[in-house]
Amino acid sequence: MFKEFRTFITRGNVVDLAIGVIIGTAFNKIVTSLVNDVIMPPIGMLLGKVDFADLVIKLGNGEDDKPVTLNYGAFINNVLDFLIVAFVIFMVVKQINRFRKPEPAPAPAAPKDKECPYCYSKIPVLATRCPACTSQLQQAAGEK
Repeated sequence: MFKEFRTFITRGNVVDLAIGVIIGTAFNKIVTSLVNDVIMPPIGMLLGKVDFADLVIKLGNGEDDKPVTLNYGAFINNVLDFLIVAFVIFMVVKQINRFRKPEPAPAPAAPKDKECPYCYSKIPVLATRCPACTSQLQQAAGEK
C-alpha cells in the first residue's frame, strides 16, 4: 500500500497540482494587497474619501449588541480580486498557447465516392461499372 501511495504522490500531475496551489495561494495574497492597498484607496478618494472595507449595511442587533452587517464593500474588493486574478490567468494562458506548437491539421480523407460521367449518380471510387446506368467506367491512373 505504501508503494502505491508513493507512486501516486510522485506522479507528475499531483506534484504539478501541489505547486500550482502553493503558487496560487501566494499570488492571491499579492492580488489582495494590490486591490486593498493600491487600487481601492484612489477609487475611494475619487468617490469622496470612501473606504470600501467600511461600506456596510446594518441589518439589526446581534448578540452582545454587536450589529449584524451586510459587508458589501468587502464584496466589491473580492470581486475586484477575482477579476484581476482571472485577467492575469487569461494573459498567462494566452502566452502559453502562443508558444505551443500548433497541432497539425488532419490529412483530408480520401474520397469514397465518385460521380458517373454518364448519369451523374454517386458510385464507389473503385467501381468499374455504374450500378445506375450500367455504363462501363474507365479507372483513373493509380486505381486498382
